[in-house]
Amino acid sequence: MNTLVKEKLPKHIAVIMDGNGRGIEAARETVRHCRELGVGFLTLYTFSRENWNRPAHEVKMLMKFLEHHLKEEEATLVGNNIRFKAIGCIGELPDGVRAVISDLEQKTFNNTGMTLQLALSYSGREEIVRASREIARRAACGQLNPEDISEDMFRSFLYTSDVPDPDLLIRTSGEKRISNFLLWQMAYAEIYITDVMWPDFTTDDLDMAIRDYMGRERRFGLVREQEGVGAAG
Repeated sequence: MNTLVKEKLPKHIAVIMDGNGRGIEAARETVRHCRELGVGFLTLYTFSRENWNRPAHEVKMLMKFLEHHLKEEEATLVGNNIRFKAIGCIGELPDGVRAVISDLEQKTFNNTGMTLQLALSYSGREEIVRASREIARRAACGQLNPEDISEDMFRSFLYTSDVPDPDLLIRTSGEKRISNFLLWQMAYAEIYITDVMWPDFTTDDLDMAIRDYMGRERRFGLVREQEGVGAAG
């Protein structure tokens, strides 16, 4: 941990957690370590809308597990000054899960140490369609001028409107796709892929990903001046 320069840390880390319920300890340690390092925002892709297509008994088990785990983590979140937030189609979740989410969001709303987002029943495409639909509705009833629509305005209609875009995306198990995750927000994220399976992901693996990120040149589409040429990306 001492070798990581705080000023160069990614402000927001997003993780696509490939695996199953065995990965709960990896999630817990990742949250703890990010908080200790001083990472401001952490988003974990926990349950996609596509996951509803899994066998019904498996989904039911996952939802019960999620409800139990969130209740279990309340003291840790409150005690470590971590704000909890859920993004996605939360209305599709079971009543018990929604109740726990609402309770956690209220109890941690004023926490400032770190923001932990769980993407639940989440779809990047759905998020963009949802935002577009709301903008169109407001334009149709005269609440906004279509000419005033900008990237910043569009962003204000996303689930993550109050959170900076991810600087670093970590994908475990060697998969090389973003799986409909934060499609708008990932425009300039640095992507780190590891062959380590999520249940086996450790704080050492997290440090390795952060070190890799720190060694990259982030240009956000600007000209690479030292080479004297322009390049996108």
